[in-house]
Amino acid sequence: MKKQSVLLRHIRQTAMSLVIVSFAALFSAPSHAAFPEKSITLIVPYPAGGATDTIARKLQEPLSKILGQVVLIDNKPGAGTAIGAALVAKSQADGYTLLISSNTTFTVNPALKDNLQYDAIKSFEGIGVVGTSPLVLLANPKLEANTVKELVALAKKEPGKLSIGSFGNGTTSHLAAEMFKIMAGVDIVHVPYKGSAPAMTDLIGGQIPLTFDTNVAAMPVIASGKVKALGIASKTPSAQMPTIPAIAQSGYPEFEMVPWVVIVAPRGLPAEVQVKLSLALETAIKDPAVRAELIKVGLDVEFEPGSSYDTRVAKELPLLKTYVKQANIPSE
Repeated sequence: MKKQSVLLRHIRQTAMSLVIVSFAALFSAPSHAAFPEKSITLIVPYPAGGATDTIARKLQEPLSKILGQVVLIDNKPGAGTAIGAALVAKSQADGYTLLISSNTTFTVNPALKDNLQYDAIKSFEGIGVVGTSPLVLLANPKLEANTVKELVALAKKEPGKLSIGSFGNGTTSHLAAEMFKIMAGVDIVHVPYKGSAPAMTDLIGGQIPLTFDTNVAAMPVIASGKVKALGIASKTPSAQMPTIPAIAQSGYPEFEMVPWVVIVAPRGLPAEVQVKLSLALETAIKDPAVRAELIKVGLDVEFEPGSSYDTRVAKELPLLKTYVKQANIPSE
């Protein structure tokens, strides 16, 4: 009987120890499963069909496969990308809400606008730069100008008669238009749209004769003959569009506007989440099939790590503020 009592006591003590160990393990375990454990939302601050939206949709499936969770595209256009950007800036920094946009959001808007609901540096941290996409000066085929020089001559002959669309106040296309007007000394009326796609629609339809847009959006409509290209907003012709002359080579050597596309998250992202997202983006971009798709739509593909975001903003923002001041563009 004594032996049985000792044995029972031993069994009870062992069982209690196991319970204690189990509870300790339970409460000492990480409070969250390995990232990601649910779908990720990628905010596009432009309407569907525009250049940035196209790039996002090319990355959507590869990122979903690499991360093992669905990546959802959510278009939040308006206010020159500021609406979508502010939404992400105010989101929880957990990696489940990301923003893909161009430097319109991160350097052009801060150079033009005083009351943004986000700060380019304090609100965001980079996941990675996807690539660059030079702007192209596009014209309706019926416009009586086939070169930059002919356009300038026409605009000087009829000041205030021509108009030029952009994909919103405070966007790269807006700033490019204003820079061109100042450098060329022409009076052309700026017409802001809510995104690249509606501006392109009106250009094709003849409601506006001119616009600046990325080569991502420009390449298919140029190829179809729906619009014509007068010049590219880089110092030299683009590898994607080698037959289109650079505006800088048409008498305006300082003219340049080359947007870059980046994915960012709210500032404060856990380091391990940032690393995982950045690696996933790099893996997707370096996949030959994905890279080919991005090149096909006109992007000069070149992955840069998240730290490159801060570097680009720090370098470009002061420069654009100088351009804005020289062009006398009023702040908003």
